[in-house]
Amino acid sequence: MRFASILHDDVPHAVAVEGDTVIPLDGLAELGAETPIDVLRAAPLRREAALPREAVRLRPVVPRPGKVICVGLNYHAHVEESRRDVPDYPVLFTKWASSLTGPHDPIVAPPESTQVDYEGELAVIIGRTVRRVAREEAMDAVAGYAVANDVSMRDYQHKTHQWLQGKAWDASTPLGPELVTPDEVGDPSALQLRTTVNGETVQQAGTDLLIFDISTLISVVSEFATLEPGDVLLTGTPGGVGIRREPPLLLGDGDVVAVEVDGVGRIENRVIEERP
Repeated sequence: MRFASILHDDVPHAVAVEGDTVIPLDGLAELGAETPIDVLRAAPLRREAALPREAVRLRPVVPRPGKVICVGLNYHAHVEESRRDVPDYPVLFTKWASSLTGPHDPIVAPPESTQVDYEGELAVIIGRTVRRVAREEAMDAVAGYAVANDVSMRDYQHKTHQWLQGKAWDASTPLGPELVTPDEVGDPSALQLRTTVNGETVQQAGTDLLIFDISTLISVVSEFATLEPGDVLLTGTPGGVGIRREPPLLLGDGDVVAVEVDGVGRIENRVIEERP
């Protein structure tokens, strides 16, 4: 199944998505902490309140996650273009819920940065509370998958050895369009990811090329942090980021960035410059 978080007449709803129709889940305003796997499987659908998809605004698929944990340097091609060594432990950093924006909302380019870059990624939505979960059991915690763009302000990212200040700007990380359940996605290590800028393909890779697969990431993170329903894990970007291209391809006002993962969905966002 597919689920989403929407606004209709400024009222939030969690919905099931069936083709071009969205159907509110009874009593649920959004996906997140209140929608673990068991709730999504059993939530009653208010079919009498169904709406055409074009009549609603898609929010970040999980608008208020307790944790947004991101993985850097998780494709060999990206490690190579970044001129770094292949990690033997996942490179982890965080974003805030306020960093997220909708799958079709603008990416806000801040006036302080001159190096706004794209990073297409597969996102994992946690659906069950786990701590110190074994790799062999980790996939049971997955509620579903979504598409993300880990937009990065490279000049700020490289101010220090820590990346936080380049990764967590407000309203800069599109997430969506839907939460797609594992039974519909199938094998998450057999998906193709593509990123385009103004229609030109700039990233393309299969998730089979992840250095640390999803079960490993969940297991490793759960060693030090309890993962809970609604938490979001961004699994890393392949090679082809803008800052490493010759010449660099950085984002500016009016550029349109799209990220698509086969079987999961497509997000598309126009860049707008924030006025100081």
